[in-house]
Amino acid sequence: MTDVSDAFDQAVLEHDEAIASSGLALWVGSEPTFTDRYAQTPEWLHSPLGGEKELRAQELAKVLAGRMPGTMILRSTGRRYPGEPVPRWNIGHYRRTDGKPFWQGPPDPLLCAEAVLAEPDLDTWASTLTVALGDVGWRLDAASETGPQTDNDSVGDADEVRKLNYRSNEVKGTILTFSLSLTAITPTHRSARIELPALDSTPLCQEILNAIACSALDAGLPTLIVAGEAPPSDEQFELTTITPDPAVIEINSAPNASAAQFLWRSRHIYDSAAAVGLAPFRLYFNGAVADSGGGGHITLGGPSPQTSPFIRQPALVLRLVRFFNHHPALSYLFAHDFVGSSGISVRPDERGPDAFDELVLELELLSHIPELTPDQVWQGLASFLCDVAGNSHRAELNIEKLWNPFLKGRGQLGLIEFRALRMPQSAERATALACLLRAIVAMLSVTDYDQPLIDWGRALHDRYALPYYLEQDFQQVFERLVEAGFGLAAPIEQVLRTDKFRLMGKVELPGYVLELRRAMEFWPLLGDVTSEEQGGSSRLIDSSTTRIELRLRPAGASADQALAQPVEWPEIALFDGSLPLPMRTECDRRGELKVYGLRYRRFAPAQGLHPSLGPQAPLSFLVRYPGQQVDYRISLHEWEPYGAAYPGLPEDLADAEFRRRQRVTVVKIGKEDVVDPVAASRSAPHRGVGEYCVDLRFAISQAN
Repeated sequence: MTDVSDAFDQAVLEHDEAIASSGLALWVGSEPTFTDRYAQTPEWLHSPLGGEKELRAQELAKVLAGRMPGTMILRSTGRRYPGEPVPRWNIGHYRRTDGKPFWQGPPDPLLCAEAVLAEPDLDTWASTLTVALGDVGWRLDAASETGPQTDNDSVGDADEVRKLNYRSNEVKGTILTFSLSLTAITPTHRSARIELPALDSTPLCQEILNAIACSALDAGLPTLIVAGEAPPSDEQFELTTITPDPAVIEINSAPNASAAQFLWRSRHIYDSAAAVGLAPFRLYFNGAVADSGGGGHITLGGPSPQTSPFIRQPALVLRLVRFFNHHPALSYLFAHDFVGSSGISVRPDERGPDAFDELVLELELLSHIPELTPDQVWQGLASFLCDVAGNSHRAELNIEKLWNPFLKGRGQLGLIEFRALRMPQSAERATALACLLRAIVAMLSVTDYDQPLIDWGRALHDRYALPYYLEQDFQQVFERLVEAGFGLAAPIEQVLRTDKFRLMGKVELPGYVLELRRAMEFWPLLGDVTSEEQGGSSRLIDSSTTRIELRLRPAGASADQALAQPVEWPEIALFDGSLPLPMRTECDRRGELKVYGLRYRRFAPAQGLHPSLGPQAPLSFLVRYPGQQVDYRISLHEWEPYGAAYPGLPEDLADAEFRRRQRVTVVKIGKEDVVDPVAASRSAPHRGVGEYCVDLRFAISQAN
């Protein structure tokens, strides 16, 4: 019998067949991020560098290299951010896409089981390198020796550096500069190291690497660190890099030609991270589950910039913008915690009405260009696919690498990055998301989606803050994919629909089940965060407000047998009776249900908005059965309900789930102990009551 894993793998293969049958070459890459979920040190909470993070990255690189046949370790130059004195370290895995080995030189010290004590001879190696490069048409043009240098790789400082310049015999004026050095990696072991120059083609890169390998072997080098500029990649050679980011280690995965290849690679990455104690999620003391802290972005493109679907069909980008506008589920259902106009994956319609109106106009103008070009698309949309400060790296649809002439070397790759994704907890969920995005792009490549943009207004952060309405919207996405012939099979759909980490608890009531889910919240930034004085990669936000969804349905209702409408629904109100909740009647595949949201302040921040407003936790409300003598007081606690201290962080996801359920308490009470919510509601209207949610912060302020 086929198990769940086999069924999922088969569904992924069927998805690949559907994409291939459309004639679309649609490659997918990702940037999974992992953290030490037990650590409370800066490098695992908010800082990009420090502590043991680089050593952990080296462990990860070693394990991953063992799982990826033919890997060559390459310490390429990382990115340098404002305020940081040197570029960040960057450990690369360079390999042939077919897995066949190509590097025949000495291994990187990371891949050596034991320390090598033999002392490298720099003079001998310089001579053998000159001979090896001369054999392939590069003659020594100049050589110089310098004193100690400090590089960006923290394995140690070189105490001797030799720079060699080689000129091509065939191409006049072309000079390649190599830096040879000895670098300490342990107190008793120094390794030879070479810094590569920028190489603009894969054949040239292979020619140079082969010469370096031959020279190192001839010189008897036991190990060799290959560093410098990142090598080029194409359909034959791929590069995966391991880099630091605030609170996490990020893996910039090589692109994959299919979802099946993406799944294969993702499983190796997740398993390697787990082997060195790194996790794709964080567990808090109270059982709440968060992602690693770095997101789980997915990038789509083609085998090359010219073959990218977004370059071959520039109008496809316009269709994507319209489709995502119509379906907020794609922005919020799989998102990280920091969403909204201040977040890290801003929708174009979250930047205010003025920007929205201008986007409507720009899409109209672009749609009327007879022969639309990638350059025109980028110029037209770059000012809209960004956050309020103009940062395109914080846009839901990031096109900074689509056809951007100002991002040297990386801007014109025909890529679109989808950033409204939390770090998936498993390789299967990451692959399911990749299949979803590929299916949407494939559908839009054959469907002229020209629907006008929807101005959602307040409904965007009200109605679509609740998981129920996001799920209903997501159902429409599924139906459109099926109609277009790119539907996702049941195992993929099941993975996408499962999000048990948002479930706070289920309460069994007479004849009904009440579910409490964590809803979306849109946290504001504090202060003038866009000014020059507020530099750096971290921004201060007020995360003290939270929102939950109440979902009440008849007990026993299921997709197979929806129950008839109940005779009388119980009433739900704040426990003090001051506010009956206007629960909305909805209907899904399981029948009728009631839905509503509650927004409240869960803690008082040291620095935040509304300093005079205290915490409103625990949150208590009343479930009242008309005509019965017993009501139910339900409370959602932010901590252990009876004030006890947790013994430590949750051991695993099951322990975290137990702690979340433990925070929901139910007490039976007599009617004489509470205020009649119907009578109390006649006293005064509450400003915080909305169509889909009540903001209890207003209710408390009015009560005071």
